[in-house]
Amino acid sequence: MTAERLGLTGYDSYHFVVENIDRSRRFYTEILGFEEVARAGDALAERSGQQSVVFGAGHVRVCVSTPLAQKSKAARYLKRHPAGVMSLSFEVDNLAHAIQFLDTRGGTFLSEPFEATDDRGGTYKSVEIATPLGDVAFRFIERKNFRAFAPGFVDVGQGHASKPHNRFGITQVDHVTSNGLTMQPIVQWYEKVLGFEPFWEISFHTQDVAADRASGSGLRSIVMWEPGSGVKFATNEPLKPFYRQSQITKFVEDNHGNGVQHIALAVSNILSTVEELRARGVEFMKTHPAYYKELPARLEKLGITNVKEELKELERLEIEIDGANDKYMLQIFMREAAGMYGEPNAGPFFYEIIQRAGDPGFGYGNFRALFESIERAQKAEGKKTST
Repeated sequence: MTAERLGLTGYDSYHFVVENIDRSRRFYTEILGFEEVARAGDALAERSGQQSVVFGAGHVRVCVSTPLAQKSKAARYLKRHPAGVMSLSFEVDNLAHAIQFLDTRGGTFLSEPFEATDDRGGTYKSVEIATPLGDVAFRFIERKNFRAFAPGFVDVGQGHASKPHNRFGITQVDHVTSNGLTMQPIVQWYEKVLGFEPFWEISFHTQDVAADRASGSGLRSIVMWEPGSGVKFATNEPLKPFYRQSQITKFVEDNHGNGVQHIALAVSNILSTVEELRARGVEFMKTHPAYYKELPARLEKLGITNVKEELKELERLEIEIDGANDKYMLQIFMREAAGMYGEPNAGPFFYEIIQRAGDPGFGYGNFRALFESIERAQKAEGKKTST
């Protein structure tokens, strides 16, 4: 018997809240090559008390908002958190079915379902629910020939309905990763409320914990997914011993609660993407040279013999590779916003760039390399975790 599904068809967009929207516009359009495709109309901006702009690349949509009034959702979010993801939106086939599915499984609705019609007869329906990710909400959207990004938004340039070509090959959201001090309430919520299934799991410390070791940093991660749509969510928690010294703990402290740590953007040619982004001043997390010295042996052990990219180029650009049985993926991680701008209020969020060559997973070796690179960056900046 086939399990009943929520009816997700994919990611719709994510909503980012910032204090400096002009800096965000420069980051997305001048650095990442996104196009401005929509903005909140004057009536919506006045009613909501926030200025909102939508940037697009392929199927990716990020709505960036900044407060105009203290009554706004954006202002309330920034009172409690640094800049970060306030909500994630997903497309569904049938909103009525999604609501019934969520209601029977204990979903907590934040409002009544919303519906609007445009002048061409297109319909937009949505509903928003609470999550265990603190102030991050999930929104489910059903579109039927509705061309605007959302009711009250007006198109800019090619418009929201277009699929803007991105010069770096950014095409879609690959996955979303969140951090929390305890993971099971989040993972169980994905399973019990959203109907997601386990996909991958890992736990480790940045170094093997020896009996005489006085400190350490570790995590446990579980990836849940919705098989029908391929939507994936990774969730991290600190790992004992040295729980309070974990980078996950530090993220939660810096974010003032659970939240979205990073979003992975899929690209078609990661070598050229990283080359050009570096030329534009993008800073990426460092990978230790030992990673590349050990890489040929590790690839042999993993059964990966068909890597098209030159390993020397991967090392030069500090791109990581993982996979198994002649299926692999390539990935790299940008520096967190707070470090990139030198402002704690910019937040601990960062982007991942990923190219898949048949491997759908997350890669133990790369996951560990990411964790260790964050730790090195924090030490270089003189940051200390709680004790």
